[in-house]
Amino acid sequence: MFYWLMKYVLLGPLLRVLFRPQVEGLHHVPDSGPVILASNHLSFSDSIFTPLMVRRRVTFVAKAEYFTGKGIKGWLTRMFFVSTGTIPVDRSGGRAARAALDTQLEVLRRGGIAGIYPEGTRSPDGRLYRGKTGVARLALESGAPVVPVVMLNADEIQPPGKLIPKIARVRIRFGAPMDFSRYRGMAGDRFVERAVTDEIMYELMELSGREYVDVYAQKIKNPVPA
Repeated sequence: MFYWLMKYVLLGPLLRVLFRPQVEGLHHVPDSGPVILASNHLSFSDSIFTPLMVRRRVTFVAKAEYFTGKGIKGWLTRMFFVSTGTIPVDRSGGRAARAALDTQLEVLRRGGIAGIYPEGTRSPDGRLYRGKTGVARLALESGAPVVPVVMLNADEIQPPGKLIPKIARVRIRFGAPMDFSRYRGMAGDRFVERAVTDEIMYELMELSGREYVDVYAQKIKNPVPA
């Protein structure tokens, strides 16, 4: 109930007025059935605007620490994630990635929409980085179509490190659904999962017009000392 109140009565209408979203290809998101939304990740605000534009509920996962912060900032962060339908996942320990995957698989089994950032983290410089194969495992285990979606200017509206976004028109583009049923039963094959992931990343590159870098973004953010 709180999610729908925020999206359709409180937060959603306000954001639509302030940021006047320009959306292309929204018709590519099916009206029913399991769907994976695979997005580039330019800004903290990506998780606000994508769920806002889609008529159905979109579920992302985030580390549980975002829901346990103290003080005003912690409360605001927690309310933000709750209002956007984000599910907390304990990402400590070796089963972190599997816990997130299992959570999203359950969303898809219920016929919902699972949102995922294949890069695994925000881009440090606006370029598109190598995707992690979790998105492929999710698609192959669920059989759900993948709808690529790109934020075209979120990094201009809210650059990394900036708390308050700049008021400007948000631009989002959805691509045609991608069907990977030809790989049915091949989840766990690392070569197949890499091929599926690269196909998704290529589509995100084409939709966004951003430069692609075949390196994990996390390695750029946290380089290994020589």
